[in-house]
Amino acid sequence: MSGLDGLRAQMREWGRDLREVALELDRDPEAVRGYFDLPAVRYLATMGIPLAYGNAPEPIDGHRFDGASAAQRAVIMEELACGDAGMLVASPGPLLAGVVVSLFADEGQKEWFYGRMLARPLWTCFALTEPDRGSDASALQTSLTPTDQGAVLNGAKRYVGNASRADIAVVFARRGTSPLGLSAVMVETPTPGFHSEPLGMIGLRGARIGTITLDQVHVPEDRFLGRHLPPSRRGFWAFVRTFNLLRPGVAAIAVGIARAAYEYVVENRTTLTPVEQERLAELKRRIDGTRRLVGEAAAAVDANTENGHLASAAKLRASALAEDVTLAACSFFGPGARTEHPLLDKLARDARSMEFLEGTTNMQRLNVFQSLRTGKLSRDNPFAHTP
Repeated sequence: MSGLDGLRAQMREWGRDLREVALELDRDPEAVRGYFDLPAVRYLATMGIPLAYGNAPEPIDGHRFDGASAAQRAVIMEELACGDAGMLVASPGPLLAGVVVSLFADEGQKEWFYGRMLARPLWTCFALTEPDRGSDASALQTSLTPTDQGAVLNGAKRYVGNASRADIAVVFARRGTSPLGLSAVMVETPTPGFHSEPLGMIGLRGARIGTITLDQVHVPEDRFLGRHLPPSRRGFWAFVRTFNLLRPGVAAIAVGIARAAYEYVVENRTTLTPVEQERLAELKRRIDGTRRLVGEAAAAVDANTENGHLASAAKLRASALAEDVTLAACSFFGPGARTEHPLLDKLARDARSMEFLEGTTNMQRLNVFQSLRTGKLSRDNPFAHTP
C-alpha cells in the first residue's frame, strides 16, 4: 500500500468519528469545541505546518504526513468531508490561511505563525471576499494605508469561514490600484477595530461563515506577507498561486460530500431495481472520474504553482458533482427524503455551499477558458499540463 493509500485509509477511519457528530454540529456550530480530542480534529489543528517547524503528526503507514502538499490535502479533505464537511471546516487549524503563510511568509513570520498554531488549537481565517465584489482580486476595496509603524486596514469582508472564532486572520487588501498593489497581511483578531459576526447559513453551518469589518486596524510591518519578495512576486502573482494550491483541496471536499451521499444510498437502500442500480453505478463513475481529476490537479500545482488550470476544472466539476449526487441520492428515498433522512438533507445543503466556496462556477469557467486560449489546457488531452 503506497503512502497516500495509507493516508486515505487512516483519514477514512477518522472520518467516521466526524459522521457521528455531524447533525449535532449542524444544530449547534459551537459544539465543535467539545470534540478537540477526536483524532481528525487533533490532526487538522496542525495540518499544513511543515515537519521542519516542529510539527509531529501521528505516524500513518510508516510516514508522518504534515498536509503541506496539495496531493496530501486532496486525500485528507475528501475523506474527512465524506465523514462530515461541517466538522472538517469547523475544526481549528491553519487550513486556508496556512497555505498563504507557507507560500509567502519569511522565516520569522513562519516561526511566529507555526509556533502559535503548535502551542494550542487555534482558529484562523482567510479574508478575501467582499460585499458586492466577491473574490475578484481586481475589484477589492479594502485598503492598507501606510503609517510610521506599519499600516492600518479599513474595509469589509464577507463569507469568511471561522471569522468569529479566528485568533489570526490573513487579510487581502490594497496598497495601490495596480496588480502589484494587492497585499496579504496577518492580523491578530483581538486588535482594536477588528470585528466579526457569523451569518445565518443553510449549509456548512459548522464553518461559522461570517462578516468582518475593519476600522483603522493596526498592522505592524512584520505582519506583511511577502515583504522579503520583490513586488512582482507579491500582488496578483501571489494571489493566483495561492488559489491554485487551494482549489484541489476545496474540490476534494465536494467529492467527499458526493461520496457520502452515494454511500448513504448504498447502505440504506438494500433492494434496488435494475434502473436504480444503473443510476447508482453512473453516480459512482462520476465520483471516481472527478477524484482522478482532483488528484491530477493537485499533482500539477505541487509540481508548479502556475499550473492552476486543472485545479479550476476540478473545482468546476466537483461542485456540480456534489449538488447532482446529493439531490439524486434524495430521489432514491421518495418525496419525503429530506425530512425523513436528516443526514441526506444536510448533505444536500452542504453541497450547495460548494458553488461559492473559493470561487464561483463562473470564475472557474473563466479560468478554464483562459487556459484553453493560452494553450495551457489541451482539448485533446485535458490532463496534460505545461511544465
